Amino acid sequence: MKLSTRLNVFLLFIVVFSVACSNGEDSNSDPEKSESKEPTNVNRITLVPEMAKGIKVDEIKLVKLADKIQVPSQIKVDEQKLTRVGANVTGRIVEVTAKLGDNVNAGTTLAKISSPELTKAQLEYLRAHSLTLLNERAAKRAKLLLDADVIGAAELQRREAELQVSRAELSAAKDQLRLLGVFDEAVNDLVKRGQILPSVAITATKGGTVIRRNVVTGQVVQPSDQLFKVADLSTVWAVGDVPEHIASNVTVGQHVEIQVPALGNISLDGLIVYVASTVNPQTRTVTVRTVVENSNRKLKPAMLTSMRITETAQKQIIIPESAIVREANKDYVYIEEDTNDFLRVPVELGPEIGNLRPVIAGLSVGQRIVIDGAFDIDNERKLEELE
Repeated sequence: MKLSTRLNVFLLFIVVFSVACSNGEDSNSDPEKSESKEPTNVNRITLVPEMAKGIKVDEIKLVKLADKIQVPSQIKVDEQKLTRVGANVTGRIVEVTAKLGDNVNAGTTLAKISSPELTKAQLEYLRAHSLTLLNERAAKRAKLLLDADVIGAAELQRREAELQVSRAELSAAKDQLRLLGVFDEAVNDLVKRGQILPSVAITATKGGTVIRRNVVTGQVVQPSDQLFKVADLSTVWAVGDVPEHIASNVTVGQHVEIQVPALGNISLDGLIVYVASTVNPQTRTVTVRTVVENSNRKLKPAMLTSMRITETAQKQIIIPESAIVREANKDYVYIEEDTNDFLRVPVELGPEIGNLRPVIAGLSVGQRIVIDGAFDIDNERKLEELE
């Protein structure tokens, strides 16, 4: 190799070596550039004092809160004030006097029935009544004869025994008439006239409103047939079906609010008086019941209602809706870490109760959270994140 060529190669090597050394010194002389920059927490934000003035912060505390269970329900007849009226004897209906919706009192005639069995019972009573009168006279006459020493004591005792038997037969015949629906007034009329009554009345045993009529004139009925339903509607039942998975939260004595859509969503107050001990296998629900006053008769049986049952109050953490911000279908709140310093944390919340949300997880008692202005803080945090 020629000398000039060797010299050029040597000079080139020196230049390359110098450049490499220079680069090495530059990289070592600025350690801050060689170190990686620390990551920032996108959930933390510091507000300027002017913006922080509009933020309201409060300390988390345990509060007694009662949730409300809402279940479908309907108005039903108070079965303790419901009477079912039927015939006491097999026979034919000769007259129907009661109509649906009639208000009746105890003893009001609803219909009239005629029956061969009834005729036979009246004849037996008249026979027993006549025999009793005859034996009473015979006993009185025997006593007079005994006093006059005409007959002996044995004869008086025989006639008194016959009177006692006839009285027992008369009482049995009268009881039979009562079973057939012939009561004292009708019995007295039967004795007074001495004529068989062609029919007897089927009467209401209690006062109320006729809510069902299953009979027409000329119909042949039996004692097992239900002819009328009479209900006192001054109080009614509101009956609801609570899903079995929350039925354990419902007990007798709990307050309940009943809303009636048909009456403009008026609200009625009451208490749970009954909780079923079994689950309906078809609907998987438990029946609950309350008694509602109905003095104005606006509530009608079978009317649909909505029952809101207030659960027993329990202490829990609650936060207002204004403290919650949402992102990606998750709920967050801002905790105050220091003056003007806030940290966004995720929370798990229960169903809304009014304008409050119970906290299931994510917060603890004593922490201070933003209860007003959380939306503004979240917007500021997003702007800083974009920068």
